[in-house]
Amino acid sequence: MNELQHKVAVITGGASGIGRAAVELFAAEGAAVVCADVQDDAGRALADTLSSGGKSVVYIHTDVSRTEDVQAMIQLAVSRYGRLDVLFNNAGIEGDQATTHDASLENWERVININLRGVFLGMKYGIAAMLQHGGGSIINNASVAGLIGFPAIPAYCASKGGVVQLTKTAALEYATRGIRVNCVCPGVIDTPMVDRFTHGQAEASAAMAAMEPVGRMGTSLEVAQLALYLASDRASFVTGAAIPVDGGFVAR
Repeated sequence: MNELQHKVAVITGGASGIGRAAVELFAAEGAAVVCADVQDDAGRALADTLSSGGKSVVYIHTDVSRTEDVQAMIQLAVSRYGRLDVLFNNAGIEGDQATTHDASLENWERVININLRGVFLGMKYGIAAMLQHGGGSIINNASVAGLIGFPAIPAYCASKGGVVQLTKTAALEYATRGIRVNCVCPGVIDTPMVDRFTHGQAEASAAMAAMEPVGRMGTSLEVAQLALYLASDRASFVTGAAIPVDGGFVAR
């Protein structure tokens, strides 16, 4: 317990799914947390609930594809809590399904802007804040789709592959400056994103679960637990890693 005592964390996409699990877990482990999302009602309700329980959590509306929103998110952490120690760039979307030649330019730009540009902006302004206070830990949420290909989601795969490479580049750039940069690569996780893929149909959900060698979907908490480890001092020698949390999916 108290893995993140006295640390300040920013978590994007924090109102639902993996992000919500991370907000709850990081706060339980002692961190002051800035929960950033575009789902204002859910985000504020989560922050209010945790704050009323004695946790230090604040919500801010943040479209991670907008420079000014990301700047405001990082500034809130620094102005309210005095520093930034942990940044979990978790926000992302799956986009529409279509083969590469049928994919729309609008979908391509939206997915890349949120999934890849959003991570870049978070790192750009988050790193600057961390360097002022001796370093920190950045965790980027990629995907197994950043490690292997999947038909009909070209923008998603490209964006997540970009996150993996951006992670490795930044890890090398800041390895001697106190900042560790890693990414988690979830497999099939029981989240609202997977619900949108399956349209809530039991057979489709069962087929998704069957894709995992362990025979089930993962949980948001299981991904958040890996993010917690990477955020903590226990991972002091871990940087530049792209770690699958996927029930063995990419081991085949």
